[in-house]
Amino acid sequence: MKRFLFSLVLCLLGCGLKTGLGGGASAADRPNFLILITDDQRYDALGVVQRELGERARFPWFETPHMDRLAAEGVRFRNAFVVNSLCAPSRAVMLTGRYNHLNGIASNFRPFPVDNVTYATLLQRAGYVTGYFGKWHMDSQRERPGFDFFASFVGQGQYFDCPLLVNGTETATTGWVDDVTTDYVVQFIRENAHHDRPWLAVLGFKAPHGPFSPPERAKERYAGCLAKRTPNFDVRPPYLGSSDKPPKRPDEAIPGEVPVNLNYFRCISAVDDCVGRLLDELDRCGVADNTVVILLSDNGYYLGEHGLGDKRSAYEESLRIPLLARYPRGIPKGLVRDEMVLNLDLAPTILDFAGVPIPADMQGQSWRPLAEGKEIPWRKAWLYEYFAERQRNSRVPDIVAVRTDSAKLITYPGHDDWTELFDLTTDPYETKNLYHELSAANLRAELEAELTRLQQALGYRVPEYVDRPDWWGGTPPDPNAPPEICLDYRFDQPSSGDKILDRSPRGNHGVNHGTQVKSLPGDGAVRVFNGHSYIEVPKSASLNPARMSWTVEVTFSAEKPDGVLVARGGKSHGYALWLRQGRAVWTVVIENKPFSVEADKSVEGWQTVTGVITPQHTAELYVNGQLAGRRPLPDFIVTDPHDSMQIGADTGSPIVPPSTPQFQGEIRRVTIWRGARRPSS
Repeated sequence: MKRFLFSLVLCLLGCGLKTGLGGGASAADRPNFLILITDDQRYDALGVVQRELGERARFPWFETPHMDRLAAEGVRFRNAFVVNSLCAPSRAVMLTGRYNHLNGIASNFRPFPVDNVTYATLLQRAGYVTGYFGKWHMDSQRERPGFDFFASFVGQGQYFDCPLLVNGTETATTGWVDDVTTDYVVQFIRENAHHDRPWLAVLGFKAPHGPFSPPERAKERYAGCLAKRTPNFDVRPPYLGSSDKPPKRPDEAIPGEVPVNLNYFRCISAVDDCVGRLLDELDRCGVADNTVVILLSDNGYYLGEHGLGDKRSAYEESLRIPLLARYPRGIPKGLVRDEMVLNLDLAPTILDFAGVPIPADMQGQSWRPLAEGKEIPWRKAWLYEYFAERQRNSRVPDIVAVRTDSAKLITYPGHDDWTELFDLTTDPYETKNLYHELSAANLRAELEAELTRLQQALGYRVPEYVDRPDWWGGTPPDPNAPPEICLDYRFDQPSSGDKILDRSPRGNHGVNHGTQVKSLPGDGAVRVFNGHSYIEVPKSASLNPARMSWTVEVTFSAEKPDGVLVARGGKSHGYALWLRQGRAVWTVVIENKPFSVEADKSVEGWQTVTGVITPQHTAELYVNGQLAGRRPLPDFIVTDPHDSMQIGADTGSPIVPPSTPQFQGEIRRVTIWRGARRPSS
């Protein structure tokens, strides 16, 4: 049924009116587009780049034959960058061709404004059939504005058996998520290959974003491989304090090899398999010559450089991304360009290839002439911006930087003493800060003037939607405030806004087949869970547990000894009340570390279990009003989790062990308090 509906939708779209193309143009007159966006793939995580780097290659054993094929059959940009090195902000820049201080997204925690003008909305108006697949992010947004069809997951999703929103309907899947979404793109290409309208397909891969879980076929690739150590391993960013280790000279021999997260590379290798499938499908459908294929990443990624993991800050490993493009009708084979191109340029470039006018307020520049081998005036400098997030574990402050083809100035607003200046010609690893060196005074003045010029030209400002401590609308919440109910499910009638999702093999998703309300004589009513169902509770400001004491209480009767009662969040931040071998467990996750309290006795019959986060940073567990255990925590939950709350399951990024089943039994009441409410209080 799912495949039938999928085909029907695409058939209807493909058979739509031709008038949207303008002048009766056919699909053959305009190219199709296949846009492939990897997640956290650094610029040198490509086989072709590793071979090119030779002795300087950190990962000479790494191979990406299908991405390399794109480079061999099209253009590779050696100097591609992002103007904000973070998932959702970078994707918003790609869509709009506008900086984050203008496009409505300055962190991972806001939905993308549905009225933004994007390359998708403009192609849609010009008669293109548009489809979005895979990762969208933008907090937990469910809309995909500008796309006729979508099969996309919410937030970060999960690597295996990830639920997808298929045109808004929650749909179960089986397998590695990037394989599954590739299947949908293959289907989309087949359905639209020979219709009269050109098409746009955008595939956002989850990989290689953490937790770095490759599919079975890739789990043993590169076993035993090590990475070369670079001179900037011991050069810490100023906002983390100085290191006692002296930096290596840029010309110093790299001292040996170090372990590296091989699953990061295995995930990219598995994505490369998917790229190969898509290229083969274009060939099979006979549309390869008329399809622009663009592959890029949303940001780079540190693998030990500057003592860092993750991204966000303004060093090269974070800013630089792979960017490959193939269009047999317009791009010469094997072309390599050294101009500085940006994720900001994606939208105007797509519109340029499509023959659609580029809006004047798009701040990027089409690199189509560069890809065609032409010599044109091009940017000599560009602006980088980052706005600090609520995620305290990132510790990266606000950043405004300027990069030229040979130097970089990094400023940290409010911290002038942290300012950094690098000569990238003599110091490509950014080991020596020249900002206070007299010999670099002219370079400093030149870049400071350029930074000011770019800020003025681009209308730089700190937008009102930045992710600040006053996110709550004023001062942070008082952790000692009296407890206040922010959710109370009594199942004599379900609370408004909940969505009953059935995960049974029957596939009746979005309807109430897995749970039902049952009356009990003298006891009101209960919700019955069959082990394949749960209640999805939408995210809201009132359910944000960050930076405060918190209480979760469930009254239930379990049929099975293992199961999830309530879960909110995932591997980075969140909490869960669950059962293990009949014993209640209260787990709190803070900055990627789980802290659990487990009762020492199993429960039978009707029970009330309470999990508390106290103002003193302690996790406490109560069973039927009696303290069952406590454990100190390093802090409160520090940020609002990505995943929404679920009653009866933990299907997103997991808090509980993946082997824990969904709850089977009856639940009478679920109550959550903002504040610490011990059963005796």
